[in-house]
Amino acid sequence: MRKLIVALLICLLAGTAAACTKPAPGPEELKQRATAAVEKLAAGDYAAVVSEFDNTMKKVLPAEQLAAVWEQTVARAGAFQTVADAAYEEIAPNQQVKVNCDFAAADYYFRFVYDRAGRIAGLWIEAVPSLPDVAPEAFREIEVSVGSEPWLLPGTLTLPQGDGPFPAVVLVHGSGPNDRDETIGPNKPFRDLAWGLAEQGVATLRYDKRTKVYAEKVAGDKNLTVREESIDDAVQAVELLQSRPEIDGKRIFVLGHSLGGMLIPRIGVASEVPSGFIVMAGLTRHLEDVMVEQYNYLFALDGTVTSEETKTLQQLGAEVQKIKAMYESGEVPAGNILGAPAAYWFDLRDYDPPAVAAGLGKPLLILQGERDYQVTMVDFHNWEAALGAKPDAEFKSYPSLNHLFMAGEGAPNPDEYMVAGNVPKYVITDIAAWVKGRQQ
Repeated sequence: MRKLIVALLICLLAGTAAACTKPAPGPEELKQRATAAVEKLAAGDYAAVVSEFDNTMKKVLPAEQLAAVWEQTVARAGAFQTVADAAYEEIAPNQQVKVNCDFAAADYYFRFVYDRAGRIAGLWIEAVPSLPDVAPEAFREIEVSVGSEPWLLPGTLTLPQGDGPFPAVVLVHGSGPNDRDETIGPNKPFRDLAWGLAEQGVATLRYDKRTKVYAEKVAGDKNLTVREESIDDAVQAVELLQSRPEIDGKRIFVLGHSLGGMLIPRIGVASEVPSGFIVMAGLTRHLEDVMVEQYNYLFALDGTVTSEETKTLQQLGAEVQKIKAMYESGEVPAGNILGAPAAYWFDLRDYDPPAVAAGLGKPLLILQGERDYQVTMVDFHNWEAALGAKPDAEFKSYPSLNHLFMAGEGAPNPDEYMVAGNVPKYVITDIAAWVKGRQQ
């Protein structure tokens, strides 16, 4: 579900001053109001809910747009069933009520922010995260720091119960400013992997990505490459695991998802420590070309490519041509291209992930969801073609899984990522069995 982030309106305008002097509604009254607002939405009385908005909200989310948001929620979550509960929280200078709702196919929560006059000043609608089917007593977690200044990263070491030493896996994120759980909407695939692997006797280390923790600093780096974005931190995560007494230093593995999967061979070149590598939806082709492929796919999903979408594709094509021209001429254009500096694209120009992987001399497990529209079966087959003759390379694809390695049906689309799910236990079991089967 699209998250609606609405600025909170503080009572500073003359027209609202009188309202601000009234006693603020109490927690019980606000819980009742928020519950009633959800029930009004379910009944289609959008105007009644909008009448409770402050002036900013009325402009940002009028009744017709609120109706569209509700309809999108129902399309994803199924028919509304009931309000499960409502919880109050004070967030000075405002108050918040979180209403948990049961729908036919999923649970969502509606978070209402109320100003001191009792008007709705903010509204978020999100799927309730789904916890993996793992017993809490099966693992323990320790907060750690990965790397060193000026790029120190907060992380979590997830350990099976017992003394160890345990085999361990470093989890390397996909593109974008990911947190340690690789959170997308209500889904947390890296948390699922960490908890599930711990249940099966394998430790993991996950950490917030550098581009999340130091977003502003990284954005100003004109020399940024994937080494600074991902590789260096993955290598230091491996070194941290080596230093932990709970970890078997001879059985450390690195798992990369999406961009992280694409970079696994580079990580293997940068560190001799890992005993093997796991690629989940690892891209094998040039990023810029796949971006064009993805946009074409998404715009064609509804059967019609609008004039605005055509314009976007043309703009994207022009940016890709800048990259290709830069490759040919070696001339560095001013400014970023597709959100990254020229150094980033030059660094990837001649990179062939499967070819580099073939020279690592380490065991590899390649995993792929067959319903993945971002990294497709084309890439999986590229890994197979380059590594299929190697006795220490294994390949598995899963028919119903998407890019997050979560199950779905029909044509894959980004709306799936907003539906709460989990990485299936059979995927985690495949990874755990492979890791535990590698002896050094």
